[in-house]
Amino acid sequence: MRTSGILLPISSLPSPGGIGTMGAAAREFVDFLHAAGQHYWQILPVCPTSYGDSPYQSFSTFAGNPYFIDLDQLAEAGLLTPEEYRDIDWESTPDCINYGVLYEKRYPILRRACARLLAKPPADYEQFLADNAFWLPDYALFMALKDAHGGKSWLEWERPLRLRKPADLDKARRYHKASIDFWQAVQYLFYTQWKKLKAYANAQGIEIIGDLPIYVAADSVDVWSSPQEFQLDENLLPTEVAGCPPDGFSATGQLWGNPLFDWNAMAATGYRWWVRRIRHLCSIYDVLRIDHFRGFAGYYAIPYGAKTAQTGEWRSGPGMKLFRAVKQALGDVPIVAEDLGELFPSVYELLAESGFPGMKVLQFAFGPGDSEYLPHNHPVHCVVYTGTHDNTTAAAWYRTAAPAQRKKAAAYLGLNREEGFAAGLVRGALASPGELCIIPLADYLALGAEARINTPSTLGGSNWVWRALPGQLCAANAKKIAALAVLYGRA
Repeated sequence: MRTSGILLPISSLPSPGGIGTMGAAAREFVDFLHAAGQHYWQILPVCPTSYGDSPYQSFSTFAGNPYFIDLDQLAEAGLLTPEEYRDIDWESTPDCINYGVLYEKRYPILRRACARLLAKPPADYEQFLADNAFWLPDYALFMALKDAHGGKSWLEWERPLRLRKPADLDKARRYHKASIDFWQAVQYLFYTQWKKLKAYANAQGIEIIGDLPIYVAADSVDVWSSPQEFQLDENLLPTEVAGCPPDGFSATGQLWGNPLFDWNAMAATGYRWWVRRIRHLCSIYDVLRIDHFRGFAGYYAIPYGAKTAQTGEWRSGPGMKLFRAVKQALGDVPIVAEDLGELFPSVYELLAESGFPGMKVLQFAFGPGDSEYLPHNHPVHCVVYTGTHDNTTAAAWYRTAAPAQRKKAAAYLGLNREEGFAAGLVRGALASPGELCIIPLADYLALGAEARINTPSTLGGSNWVWRALPGQLCAANAKKIAALAVLYGRA
């Protein structure tokens, strides 16, 4: 079945309150998708952002982003009054997020709401704590301790806490109980709203594609609570870190800095850590996109402390052993493999054996030769994109591409001046034989570089700040997108 969807992070929704949330704007976007003849909403990770505001560098792989909690819904639940938040100045423009102000002003509001929730917990609160006991207590303690240490990395805490000495952890749990209770309540609020939003989307025939970043942040509860799963030295510092070699995105490579997994240790437990992670994410999403899938075939290891990614080396990954363990534990799970980057034969072999659809990105298609990313070379079993969240928009790409690329793209797509390149690239993606096509909203709207979501290997700045404007999600635009879905057999 040929289908299509739209890529838009929750953060980019035109909600009031300085950032997109799981409230009315999210439901309105679901309605927009339905009216536009779409089947999927790709949202990228929903985990909390840390320094640099990227959801790919999160304090937890299991937790939800507190910023996405809708304040109007908290008021409807009796946990806030409108006067407590409606007039706050979020110091942002409608099309841009100010994360610094969100950090300063959002948490006091959430603390007020959580205090009321904890004073009279809902009937399902204890069950929520029990269902999430495999990750939530560690996360809440981690965040409470970060608060107590002024936000410092856990590697800068006192040695007994870094090493998780049981007596010291017990003492911390007693001393920071109020803060721990708050962080647990925040997650209850997030997941309560998330379940309502997902149920609303599914009822409209919209499935949600979520995201699994292959690596976790060094300053995360994931590493602090399970150091045995990572390549760390006796001081719990990484021996090598993650990234990728020089490529089209960066001449010096991408130095992500995440600690690498100890695949031998993980294999000894039957990849229990991974099974638990994938089980959780498959319980909250309909489809799971695994970021940097090629890292399971072979991963790039960069010496800890290196200034660029140029000195890294390739190492062998777990390959199908991991995915066999996942299948044995969970059965067949709906996964999309982000198989981009420098690809060796082992990556193609892993993709074929796994049976997961890979990704084809049209912005990569117009270099010399007969590229695998040109639509006539796409297999049916793949997911087609004009660009991903790591690319600039289609319109901006065309303005900055080399003349030879522009010439090839114009000839291949049969561009005309009236429609512009973005519309032509959208046509090319939708016409692909690939069974699923995902178009970033900014490309349907033919927006420029101001709508780019992320630039790899950079922190902060213009990354993760773009927001759609309410008028852009109008009935006229939905009708145009629906017509394309019908024309290319994806409605």
